[in-house]
Amino acid sequence: MPHRGCRRGARRRRRRRAGPRVRRAHDRDRVAGRRRVTPTVGWDATADLVVVGAGVAGLTAATEAVRLGLRVLVVAKDTVDTSTRYAQGGMATATGDDVAVHAEDTVTAGAGLCDPAAVRSVVGDGPAAYDVLVGLGARFDTTADGRVARTREGGHRTARIVHAGGDATGAEIQRALTAAGPTALTDSVVLSVITGPHGAAGVVVASAGESGGLESVGVIHAPAVLLATGGSGMLHAAGTNPEGATGDGIALAVAAGAEIADVEFVQFHPTVFFSPGGHGRLPLISEALRGEGARLIDQGGRPVVGDAHPLGDLAPRDVVSRAIAARLTDTGATHVLLDARGVPDVAHRFPTVTRSCRERGVDPVTTPIPVAPAAHYACGGIVTDLAGRTRVPGLFAAGEVARTGLHGANRLASNSLLEGVVLGRRVAAAARERVGTDTTAEPEVPRVARRLDRAVLQAAASAGIGVVRDAAGIDAVRRVAAGAAVRPLATVRDVEDAALTVLLAATATAASLRTETRGAHTRRDHPRTDPAQCRSIVLSAADLDHRGDLTRRPVPAGVS
Repeated sequence: MPHRGCRRGARRRRRRRAGPRVRRAHDRDRVAGRRRVTPTVGWDATADLVVVGAGVAGLTAATEAVRLGLRVLVVAKDTVDTSTRYAQGGMATATGDDVAVHAEDTVTAGAGLCDPAAVRSVVGDGPAAYDVLVGLGARFDTTADGRVARTREGGHRTARIVHAGGDATGAEIQRALTAAGPTALTDSVVLSVITGPHGAAGVVVASAGESGGLESVGVIHAPAVLLATGGSGMLHAAGTNPEGATGDGIALAVAAGAEIADVEFVQFHPTVFFSPGGHGRLPLISEALRGEGARLIDQGGRPVVGDAHPLGDLAPRDVVSRAIAARLTDTGATHVLLDARGVPDVAHRFPTVTRSCRERGVDPVTTPIPVAPAAHYACGGIVTDLAGRTRVPGLFAAGEVARTGLHGANRLASNSLLEGVVLGRRVAAAARERVGTDTTAEPEVPRVARRLDRAVLQAAASAGIGVVRDAAGIDAVRRVAAGAAVRPLATVRDVEDAALTVLLAATATAASLRTETRGAHTRRDHPRTDPAQCRSIVLSAADLDHRGDLTRRPVPAGVS
């Protein structure tokens, strides 16, 4: 298989690329007979807002900021392979009286840790978010009589999910935003957020060479920086996220002085195509299939969820994932089955799922689909207010990397695209308030970091902080994280692994402190929910000790 840097190099030649007209430089020396590239600062640029990431939150913010008259630079590892692109189900957009019900469903899924005010605020902007995307050219599905087509997903009591291309909603939203938004500096990774007396002052950026090595390093001076880097699905060996979902924004934010919260709540999507020995990104089997009548059964044909929840197979994702995990433990099987043979015109209604299955030898029209839970969505992240502000002035976060209080302990299906659009627009407005702020600061170029090899940390995370956890497994993960060594940052993968190492330590420590089962966090040794632990666990760089462990600092849910 070609190195990811080679693939990026090929994509670079066929994608648009734009950025500051800058001089690039680097130092070279020879080590052990091989040429080593040591990055030096070789260019600089200025902007009013730097957006790190090119998914729904980042591009919505960038597009709105340009409309407001701001100078915007988008920096991204990739503008094609984003988590947004793979979102199948759709975007939750309640209207009229259903807005209150949507809010209730969200709070129920969040298992006590949602901020009700945040939920009402974001959900209430659903219709506006839809209108924004349509205005930018997104084409959503309609019914035969021209009305907006809506479907239902797990945890939703009504059909309020708008979709595009059947099960290709994220791809359509990505297309529309990429076409409407500013061009991006791609094949690049942010090494650090620059901070000064007045808060955020810009970013240090390194470009990736054909083989993934860090080459030219530059500085973008800006009074507002938005981290919209998406999720961290690559923390586990298998999941639904793209290759670049490595928690970069979490590490950047912590180093800059921001706080993170709720990182122990990793949502495992219950229906991901099962392949023996599957690794990396695996095909998501949309929850909307169950909304249209597909049913989860074990290999003996028995219902998996059954009466365990009033909504049955459409229960919130944590409930369904736990039910599957329990059935697999009971039967010794490796997967269960999603029977979609009764879904009317399944191949036409769900073309993405059908194509993915058929490529792997399963036709959902005639054969139940083998599925199992896999890492899908980070419910926690960088603590922000409802305009994306962190506690560092000028540093913003939006999308999956952020913790606004919307998701709590478990995300309600299809609320993520909604949140990305809503918060992206708000960040743009808040960033305008920073225009003209002094950006005087000394950039620091990180050259080393504590990091583990990807395979080591993924194996530890999958074994110890998966769908079901216990003290022994969590402690094993913490020991692995504490053993990370300080090593050079020479490639994009090195930077990503350093970010994943930070997240591994934070997730395991938060999981060890939450001695209960709540939402997406299931403790085998603490199977009940503890009302006394109905609070978020907030962590910052000040909580790090010399081993990379973290200590607990709880706050009430919704408090930033």
